[in-house]
Amino acid sequence: MRKDGRAPNDLRPLAIRTGYVNYAEGSALVELGNTRVLVNVSLMDGVPRHVSGREGWLMAEYNLLPRSTKERKERERQKLSGRTAEIQRFLGRAFRAALDLSLLPNKTIVIDADVIQADGGTRVASLLGGYAALHLAMDRLVNLGKIDEWPLSEFAAVSVGWTGKDELLLDLSQAEDEAAWADLTVVATSEGNIIEVHGAGEGHSIPKGVYLRMLELGLETVPKLVRLTHSQLRAGVS
Repeated sequence: MRKDGRAPNDLRPLAIRTGYVNYAEGSALVELGNTRVLVNVSLMDGVPRHVSGREGWLMAEYNLLPRSTKERKERERQKLSGRTAEIQRFLGRAFRAALDLSLLPNKTIVIDADVIQADGGTRVASLLGGYAALHLAMDRLVNLGKIDEWPLSEFAAVSVGWTGKDELLLDLSQAEDEAAWADLTVVATSEGNIIEVHGAGEGHSIPKGVYLRMLELGLETVPKLVRLTHSQLRAGVS
């Protein structure tokens, strides 16, 4: 048993409150254990210069807010830290892989993920909340007749850790993440197609067999998380 009483393959409680912000095209407040992330989706006209106007674009911004951690973190006003920039690129790639941007010509979608409280899995919570918020935004566009086809693939993400022993841990807390010999964030569709795998060994190499077990555990868990997310989308407020 883990310190919070979970078995190795247990997820932390997941709660998604959709429509949390009135002004955003889509929004969700996500609680994954003690990690809390507010995600907003904005839809704007125009695309960056490197994108053809015949399709759309998506970008993600990620921030740890002051007092989201045990010690106050300064706002990154002038220059992003390497960690923040890396996570933003990771989130952007994952969301773009799940969204058919050809159905959103000359539109830019911005996903803002602001971490209110961090206790491990902030990337995972950002992706789960982003999916929920994107789902709301795309549903509104379809209902308004602005797009004719559903553009968003069903996907989810989960973290998997290895502590150097035979057992793997699912959905790591901050303390577990810091103690892990390796951790992966697995992002995949509900059909089991891999969108992205992000992570590495923490001062240790990962045996091939262990890596494949970690990946398989993540892929097995994604459909469950998709179902959990959709159940809360249907409920509206969870």
